[in-house]
Amino acid sequence: MKIKRIGVAAIALAAAGALTLSGCTSGAPSSTEGAGSSTAIITTNGSEPQNPLIPTNTNETGGSKITESIFAGLVYYDVDGAPHNDVAESIETDDSQTYTIKIKPDQKFTNGEPVDANSFVDAWNYGAALDNAQLNSYFFEGIEGFSYDENVPELPGLEVVDDTTFTVTLAQPESDFPLRLGYTAFKPLPASAFDDLEAFGENPVGNGPYMLDGEGAWKHNEKIDLVVNPDYDGPLKAVNGGLSIIFYATQEASYADLQGGNLDVLDQIPAGALSTYQSEFEGRSVNQAFSGIQTFTVPERLPHFSGEEGKLRLAALSKAIDREEITDVIFEGTRSPAHDFTAPTLDGYSEDIPGTEVLEFDPEGAAELWAEADAISPWSGSFQIGYNADGGHGPWVDAVANQLKNNLGIDASGAPYPTFAEFRTAITDRTIQTAFRTGWQADYPALYNFLGPIYGTGAGSNDGDYSNPEVDSLLDEGLAETDLDAANEKFQQVQEILFQDLPAIPLWYYNVNGAWSELVDNVQYGWNSVPLYYQVTKSE
Repeated sequence: MKIKRIGVAAIALAAAGALTLSGCTSGAPSSTEGAGSSTAIITTNGSEPQNPLIPTNTNETGGSKITESIFAGLVYYDVDGAPHNDVAESIETDDSQTYTIKIKPDQKFTNGEPVDANSFVDAWNYGAALDNAQLNSYFFEGIEGFSYDENVPELPGLEVVDDTTFTVTLAQPESDFPLRLGYTAFKPLPASAFDDLEAFGENPVGNGPYMLDGEGAWKHNEKIDLVVNPDYDGPLKAVNGGLSIIFYATQEASYADLQGGNLDVLDQIPAGALSTYQSEFEGRSVNQAFSGIQTFTVPERLPHFSGEEGKLRLAALSKAIDREEITDVIFEGTRSPAHDFTAPTLDGYSEDIPGTEVLEFDPEGAAELWAEADAISPWSGSFQIGYNADGGHGPWVDAVANQLKNNLGIDASGAPYPTFAEFRTAITDRTIQTAFRTGWQADYPALYNFLGPIYGTGAGSNDGDYSNPEVDSLLDEGLAETDLDAANEKFQQVQEILFQDLPAIPLWYYNVNGAWSELVDNVQYGWNSVPLYYQVTKSE
């Protein structure tokens, strides 16, 4: 299966006229129309979230799988990545800079509090404020008044008009602002959340298709149990009884449960089963391209990786990796070698950006570059790549390390962390002292989303602390374009610089590899690899 090329032109802003995202049904879910609801619980795989479940502080897959299920935003993305209104009644602009957002009346959180304009404005203000140190604060950067230098408790660019209307004024016109509004960072919060946000994050109250199954629903490092929210009446209304998201220690364990009939829907297949799972689960499996890329990051703070020496060593590392061999042997052809920093499912993607040749396998050239770096400062020590052992990354990390060892003549190895949460915490706290695996699963379908949040100065997912003023300027210029092609041209210029600096080393593009049990039907995997759980049906 392959998803259609995602088109964002439909929501790109024209230079004149108003944009309205209305509540039309075109492109909306239809596979479960007419299906009756069931009380059966859908079991699926997941991972322990890094942080308490606050949308503005959740930027990893373990937590976002949950927050996307329990919070409804202004818009949602359909199976192909196209935006449609959820809580929003309309999103309008005349100039691509000031937006008037109306939400549907009579919306409620599961504790009975109203979902109103303040629910969004207060949550966004909290997410943007410097003192709150939220991982997703970068997503509010474009709103007038945002600052990285001083705390701004209330952004002047956010204004409540009435209970169901608020306005957003950006610092400049931005081409893809409406498309972002389905991302986790832009979800609403009830007023009571601000009484004790830490406690709220352990037992969050949302407004989405699912809600936590009472106190103790989140059993840390084990699972989280969600049930259907009976008050949600939006386009993602669930036709099952709920979700049980199990935090497996390894991909092999989750696959064994699927084989044994103890798991319903799986979205990660261990490397050892990639050659057999489609035949084993014939008619109940997927091998589908989605908007995601695997990389690894070498922070400039590590010895030998700053200045001219660092650039030479990063280019040498990249050229020493045979991506085609690893994707064929380790991943059985279910990945494809990277040619850029984004994903081939996106409009504007190109394999011909100047500098992309640094991703081509060239062991002789790699050795020469490494020797040039040694002439500046002789290499010492070993090279390690950190990764989470519960994510099935060991085989490819070992393969990359072996290639680096053989082609550069250095000691190289993997450095496993037991869990994703521990691994991400070490990265976020900057306590990790090695290179580390990184990657990106799109928040919304646009080139900018693979660039700004990761490589912009101070961005929330800029794990290597990369900073280049020219990159920042081009990112701003691209956002200011109201023509999608012109914006993408700026973003491609950003990538030319990234190929020179290599703040992360692109490896390959993801496919979602998944399978499901005989007990469930209507299983689809979305543009971002996540199953559309709300439409899965299960025999009782």
